[in-house]
Amino acid sequence: MERRKFIQGTSLASLASLLGVSIVFANNIPENYTLVALQETDPFALFKKNKQMIVLNDKPWNIETQAHLLNDKVTPNAAMFVRNNGNIPENIDTKKWELTIDGESVKQEKKYTLQELKTKFKQYTYQLTLECGGNGRSEFNPPAKGNQWTIGAVSCARYTGIRLKDLLEDVGIKSNAVYVGYHAADTHLSGDPSKEPISRGVPLYKALQDETLIAFKMNGEEIPLVHGYPLRLVVGGFPASASGKWLTRLSIRNKVHDGEKMTGSSYKVPKNPVAPNETVKEEDMQIIESMPVKSLITYPKSGATFPLTKKLAINGHAWAGELAVIKVDYSIDFGSTWKTCDLKTATNKFAWQHFSAEITFPQKGYYEIWAKATDTNGVAQPMLVPGWNPKGYLNNACHRIAVKVV
Repeated sequence: MERRKFIQGTSLASLASLLGVSIVFANNIPENYTLVALQETDPFALFKKNKQMIVLNDKPWNIETQAHLLNDKVTPNAAMFVRNNGNIPENIDTKKWELTIDGESVKQEKKYTLQELKTKFKQYTYQLTLECGGNGRSEFNPPAKGNQWTIGAVSCARYTGIRLKDLLEDVGIKSNAVYVGYHAADTHLSGDPSKEPISRGVPLYKALQDETLIAFKMNGEEIPLVHGYPLRLVVGGFPASASGKWLTRLSIRNKVHDGEKMTGSSYKVPKNPVAPNETVKEEDMQIIESMPVKSLITYPKSGATFPLTKKLAINGHAWAGELAVIKVDYSIDFGSTWKTCDLKTATNKFAWQHFSAEITFPQKGYYEIWAKATDTNGVAQPMLVPGWNPKGYLNNACHRIAVKVV
């Protein structure tokens, strides 16, 4: 509102200065009218998001949530992080929407309408964890290029749709199939229709897992536009970039898919440890598949104050890509000692697990609560940021919150 008042009270010359060009037909501007070019888009209203979320970028839209907003066992739509690579599609006509299945390793190209997908195949609902590969990028030093996510590029909503493996069985795939690549309706930021913003995919074994869905609902409602309406590939346990939004085509490949952001350094990490700022050749990089073990304290909010006379109840979530979490510990003495939390089993494979504990503090003062999860292979989260990589991926260091005990 303050910006609007400023615009309304600004001279035409000043407005032209803000725009960088003169305003043609300026004398025809109605009183108290705000020029479209100077109107601010409210992403929280536009995407129905919690106003405590943080906008990292608007071209394309990238919005992260905060840990305390993820306290629900099932992530509500309003707290779901936004990660886009291109422009959100406009003027979607679901009556004309089709999903095409093609590629070198499909027995015959086939098309399905939305109605056919919804009525021909059995529907399933799974709660699936999606985490951006760059979640935690802001902690790497030297800095890595890209959106500077802190801890909020993760969610675990319920998705309803059909199993990808059922669709592939209906189409028929050849024995040489090794990868499934996706294509979508979003457009490149340059406006060039020949370019795709992103076209990634998954190995065939992942495509054939029961929980890999072609989804059309999120938390019992139609998938919101910003999250892929009307059709989305949802692949839990892999980086969220594998879960293509606005799905229009799946290519069954006889090789690793080579779409946009599948080549170069995108969503890849070095095969071997490298020194900070070291240049890594493409052949020495590997595609990220299963996400590493990780945890998040969602209550209390960092910076909270509590009385010494009461125990502090904490809770949060833990996940481990293709694996399960077998233990979550907490520390209040900077990792010198650890105590075990109560840990629940997952609702289904690839859903995060909930942990809780009650903490007694020895005296008044400042504390940090650290959480550390361990997966079924016995691998635990590192206490510090893991080895540097060029794109700042896979930071699974222990989450830490600050509390003051009075």
